[in-house]
Amino acid sequence: MKRVVGSPGTWSGMALRLSQCVFAAASVFSLVSGFGYSNYGAFFYLILALILQLMWSSRLAYKDIFALRNKKDLHTRDNLLFIVTVDWVVAIFMFSGSCASASLTILFLWDVNLCNAYSRLACRQFALSVVQAFITWLLQAASSFSGFWLLISFF
Repeated sequence: MKRVVGSPGTWSGMALRLSQCVFAAASVFSLVSGFGYSNYGAFFYLILALILQLMWSSRLAYKDIFALRNKKDLHTRDNLLFIVTVDWVVAIFMFSGSCASASLTILFLWDVNLCNAYSRLACRQFALSVVQAFITWLLQAASSFSGFWLLISFF
């Protein structure tokens, strides 16, 4: 069995998944706690992507904990194919939601100065949420690439 950093069933893979959960939850919390997020579709899309990311990463973190505790091998071809496919779909979903929300936040902060006109609008919290969403996506991309690297070693 090959050991790739960040692959399913390893300590580094579990750490990646748990950190994805933490950053996704922090991003959702910082977005939802701000005033005015519910008026814009890009923020709803980001919340949907973050909740999907949180559910998928927590499921795989639980699976990693179970595999590490019971010394099970998660490196079968079928299991890795499923995990890598869903990882890539979730990563693309996360990237598109982060980019859409980042463009809306940049529009508010710099282009039309909406944050200065409406002081109740929580633009700084939107920016913080977008940064945390991008960190979540980077962690998701790292685990996707490590799973893909392990998967191609089977062929």
